[in-house]
Amino acid sequence: MAKTATGIDVGSRSAIALKGSWKGGTFHVTNVATGENHAGDIGSGWASLAPEFKLGRSRVGISGREVNVRYTRVPAVPDWQLRNLMRFEVQEIGDQSGAEVASDFNLLPRPPEIDGEDVVLLAMSRESLLDEHLSGLSTAGGTLDAYSPASIALYNAFVRYGVVQDDTVLVANIGHETTDVVLVRGADLLFARNLSGGSKLFDEALMQRLDMGASTAESVKIEHVDLTPGARPRSAETEKATRSVMGAAGQLTSLLQSAVMFCKTQVKLSGLKVDRVLICGGGAGLAGLPEYLSAGMGVPVHVFDAFHVVDVSALSPEDAETLEAHELEAVVALGLATMASDTDAYSLEIVPAGIAKKREFFGGTLWLIGAAVLGLGFLGFKAKHMAAKLDQVQGVNKGLASRVRRMRSIHENTEELVASNAELALRTEALQGIAGSGEQIARSLSFFDQNLPRDFWITRVESSFESDEELGVDRKKERPILVVRGQLREGVDSPTAQFQSMINKLQVEMPKAAVNTGLDRQAFSVDMTLFAPPDPSSQEAESNEEDA
Repeated sequence: MAKTATGIDVGSRSAIALKGSWKGGTFHVTNVATGENHAGDIGSGWASLAPEFKLGRSRVGISGREVNVRYTRVPAVPDWQLRNLMRFEVQEIGDQSGAEVASDFNLLPRPPEIDGEDVVLLAMSRESLLDEHLSGLSTAGGTLDAYSPASIALYNAFVRYGVVQDDTVLVANIGHETTDVVLVRGADLLFARNLSGGSKLFDEALMQRLDMGASTAESVKIEHVDLTPGARPRSAETEKATRSVMGAAGQLTSLLQSAVMFCKTQVKLSGLKVDRVLICGGGAGLAGLPEYLSAGMGVPVHVFDAFHVVDVSALSPEDAETLEAHELEAVVALGLATMASDTDAYSLEIVPAGIAKKREFFGGTLWLIGAAVLGLGFLGFKAKHMAAKLDQVQGVNKGLASRVRRMRSIHENTEELVASNAELALRTEALQGIAGSGEQIARSLSFFDQNLPRDFWITRVESSFESDEELGVDRKKERPILVVRGQLREGVDSPTAQFQSMINKLQVEMPKAAVNTGLDRQAFSVDMTLFAPPDPSSQEAESNEEDA
């Protein structure tokens, strides 16, 4: 059965909860709730959410200054050693900041540029931030699954619902105060980070340049700003508002470019080049922003439509309309819900220390205590049962001991016979070799006497026990080898043909002989043995013929 989970993203301008399950290769949305966070803090964001459904098990996204996502390159080490390394690093950072820190880590796919090392993605958050979210989640009626960086949720949303190719993509979720970015090559995560700065840069520019309040600036930004390069202003208000935010637009462009540079430096991928950019979040809805960023970064920039492959058929018409209006802001919530319901998703799961201890106790320690009690009871029963068995076994043991003594005597006699047989086998092999050597010389000399061409004569004949790899006689398995050397008259007709004809006759008369021949001007050589081990391929062929 598919796991149902809720992904919740509470930002400084909006709060979104998305509930559903991952099955059949996509996410099926069953409920959605949104809220407007006018006060801009975490508490008011949770208060604005007010879902009309039960949140249940919830994965909450975290971002901002109190969340730190960093990289560590370590040698390839066992899992237990890697956990210790990460624990020491988290303790050191916690001691430096003077605050309680919760963390989690996961390995990144190793880029081909990095050899012999692992790249570890370590995410840390202040416990105080997690406590704020936990208070809001409890009030909303949800139970905590885990906290995850919004950037990791963004990555999961892209690899599940984006167009994944073999290129390098920068995906950015532009919020009001923060921007979460990931760099993905193919389906592999290279880099994840939360950056300070978002659509608030435009509000502040309008407030400063046009001397207006925050709410007015946000309205002007939405209604009049158009960053499309070369676009003709619709009105004087549009021209004035757009000019006022050009500096902020440049800041946002630099922010994204700095993320790429930081990735090159920290992960040490100096040749990294971004091929395209996808943007989402509330800030991505600003008119002309994709075109402006594309001109500034020199690559295509598009709005990330994550919901075109998501199943929303279970939503009511009102909820479907609400989700459609907030699709850009809901991408992180979608990634969070996917992570919580899909066990194969890449994940970082940060849990406060108190909850982690409870889960460890109920998920591990309590079971160990129960197992220990059952084990002690079983051992008591087993001890009583085995005492009775012991008496029975001791009686059987006495009878077996007598049989062992008899078997040992037989074994010793057998070893003596085996040693004697081995010695006799060596002597037999030597005698067979001597006899075989004589037979080989006799048969070979008889053959050469009858078949040696008229203008050929033999100058040397030797027979010895040797190894010869070309004849198939391996070392330590020496066999009688006959060495024949000879010469031929200068100017003899067709010496090669005559010599080959003789060798062919030799192989016909002695088909089991292994022969190595040579002919060089006025000299010839024949190395042969009748005692080479049989060729396995020839044995197999003979066996096949017999079967046929």
